[in-house]
Amino acid sequence: MRMIVVTAAPAPIPFIDLKTQRLRIAGKVEVALKKVLEHGAFVMGPEILELEKQLAQWGGVKHALACASGTDALVLALMARGIGPGHAVFVPAFTFVATAEAAVLVGATPVFVDILPDVLTMDPASLERAIAGCPKDLTPKAVIPVDLFGQPADYTALGAIAARHGLTMIADAAQSFGASLNGKAVGALAEMTTTSFFPAKPLGCYGDGGAVLTDDDELIEVLRSIRNHGQGRDRYEHARIGFNGRLDTMQAAVLLEKLAIFADEIEARDRVAQRYNQLLSEVVDTPVVIKGGTSVWAQYTVTTANRDAVIKALGALGVPTGVYYPTPLHLQGPYAHYPRDPAGMAVTEDKMGHVFSLPMHPYLDEATQDRIVAAVRQVVESQA
Repeated sequence: MRMIVVTAAPAPIPFIDLKTQRLRIAGKVEVALKKVLEHGAFVMGPEILELEKQLAQWGGVKHALACASGTDALVLALMARGIGPGHAVFVPAFTFVATAEAAVLVGATPVFVDILPDVLTMDPASLERAIAGCPKDLTPKAVIPVDLFGQPADYTALGAIAARHGLTMIADAAQSFGASLNGKAVGALAEMTTTSFFPAKPLGCYGDGGAVLTDDDELIEVLRSIRNHGQGRDRYEHARIGFNGRLDTMQAAVLLEKLAIFADEIEARDRVAQRYNQLLSEVVDTPVVIKGGTSVWAQYTVTTANRDAVIKALGALGVPTGVYYPTPLHLQGPYAHYPRDPAGMAVTEDKMGHVFSLPMHPYLDEATQDRIVAAVRQVVESQA
């Protein structure tokens, strides 16, 4: 009888491996959640205060405010500065919708700004043009750079522009919390910094969550009030318009356990990214990190000429990919009528068709990474 040899198919490659991380901390998370169940303070329990303390330390600032989502964090920051109807908020078009959405939710007008071709974050020159070309019926009030794919924007240049024009600068650090620029932690690079704890973020909870960080003693009190229905001296006195933006205590308990391993995970992400750089730089344009900056590698995003054909071929080889962001905000229906850089959005519109992301997480072992690299090289070289 002829022997039939069955070869097992390679294990699926996760794009982001949350399961391995969960197993690593499962016991500690279960203990932490049981503690919340026992004390019963499911809203604004003691874990919230401890989380805020640790987030502030990580961000290099005095204050952190935990809230229900990254979108709520942006809305809180805008409301705290009284930004609303008749005000212009300058945002990149090459980002997730929440950045522009928050401006619309408070009644302000997003004004779209182009990005730099290397680091893919807000272009200071484009911001200058957008401010100069701002419609006369709008008052420029705020700028929200986005720390795309894990690294900070150019806050030195952008901050100088914001100061010159009297703009509030809010750092959207939904993808970069844990990174730094010129020795300063993300959290201390703008008047306010917002972040997201969506599960897929480098620091994510088991649901939605977010935070606002600031050094301003008066501002944090306003933020706390807005987060809790505009509460004043007690729960039934309302000093201002607010909303329910609180983070659940259970999510804070999860985040505290994730913070305990966060530094280790950032180091692991960087090792994975540097190895990708070494192995792929000959076949694709690998990511560029801003001078003086570090990245937490929320995504590992490369650029190639035949993006769509490449990702289709990689999928056939079992390599998952992600495309961030296939249609920039200024080209999407609800946002297409808003103002933008009068010189156009050339870099954004070029990058939308050429960038894609490879699997990135702290638990990506070298053998799996070698499979990914081999597939990328095979596909790109075959199409050259």
